[in-house]
Amino acid sequence: MKLLRGYLADFVSLLFPELCPACQASLVVNEYIICSDCRYNLPYTNFHLQADNIVAQQFYGKIKVEAAYALYYFTKGGKVQNLMHHFKYKGMQQIGNLLGHIAGTQLAQNPVFNTVDLIIPVPLHKKRLQERGYNQSARFAEGLAEKLNAMVEDHNLLRTIATATQTHKSRFARFENMQDVFMIKHPEKLINKHVLLVDDIITTGSTLEACGMELLKIPGLTLSIATIAYAQ
Repeated sequence: MKLLRGYLADFVSLLFPELCPACQASLVVNEYIICSDCRYNLPYTNFHLQADNIVAQQFYGKIKVEAAYALYYFTKGGKVQNLMHHFKYKGMQQIGNLLGHIAGTQLAQNPVFNTVDLIIPVPLHKKRLQERGYNQSARFAEGLAEKLNAMVEDHNLLRTIATATQTHKSRFARFENMQDVFMIKHPEKLINKHVLLVDDIITTGSTLEACGMELLKIPGLTLSIATIAYAQ
């Protein structure tokens, strides 16, 4: 019976092969979600090895960040964009956990990220959350937490206003769009904690900056940032 199930599974995979969401190649035996070629050759930033990286520079003179990181470079029409599209809009939540594991394995090599106590995903407004069914940043945070031995704090930082899309806005307009959007429900839980704030993609950093400004009001809190991709 077990052998028969295996044959049936192989037959189904021939008719309806699973495709890599980054490149659309058919996955083969022992490949999980992302094909081996993409897993090794997507545009990794290696920012975990560079303290003064581009993401960290986004926050200079704005908010105090201990360390900042992005896993991949994001380019329009590239494989990372394909991957993120399936993650955010095609219901492939498992992509977030996998990318969290990959990023967490890198970050575990960095002594700053090894001191993280709590991982906080940038929240969605409740209306957007109902529409999508999940917060993509929270799925990424869950994968990170497993590798960094940290806890995910998913319901403390809240988005109180459903903002308009940030696409095509200037940096200043994006910053203005994010003012007074976030609040912290239980700040006492974050006192003296090292918080890793995570999002899916960083462009101007306005959303992360707005979240960081609220978090840094808490006594003794230190802040680091991690994202899946950096949009060049």
